[in-house]
Amino acid sequence: MTHNPQLHHEWMGLALAEAHRTSASGDVPVGAVVIDAGGNVVGRGYNRREADADPVAHAEVLAIRSAAERLGRWRLDDCTLVVTLEPCTMCAGATLLARIPRLVMGAWDDKAGAVGSVFDVLRDRRLNHWVEVFPDVRREECAAMLRDFFAAERGS
Repeated sequence: MTHNPQLHHEWMGLALAEAHRTSASGDVPVGAVVIDAGGNVVGRGYNRREADADPVAHAEVLAIRSAAERLGRWRLDDCTLVVTLEPCTMCAGATLLARIPRLVMGAWDDKAGAVGSVFDVLRDRRLNHWVEVFPDVRREECAAMLRDFFAAERGS
């Protein structure tokens, strides 16, 4: 699958829809989807740390697990991960371990991001696998969702 800004925009819409699913639980609104080589959604996830009392229930991890289960394999080397927020170190590590070759990303996370903000785990040449990153896809939409969530949390 090659770089296709129109598809990336559409796929980010699916990830944003996943992020909206957090509203009932009070989880930070982050959503992710995994797309196979044919352009089909094979995994979905949204933050469920609060809902499940699970510190590793991040959107990316849940989407990757869902895709691996659906495809019946851990190696997702023909897939693309689409996520509304720059992955943290744990999620970047999960992306590498699943051998996902492409990441489509919305907003940046200047406090915990591991795809260029704080760390750049996905493109670290000391590792045995690297990920092509397509940042800033619907960035403002993704960032606004997070800003609105945190403003409501602060009561402002």
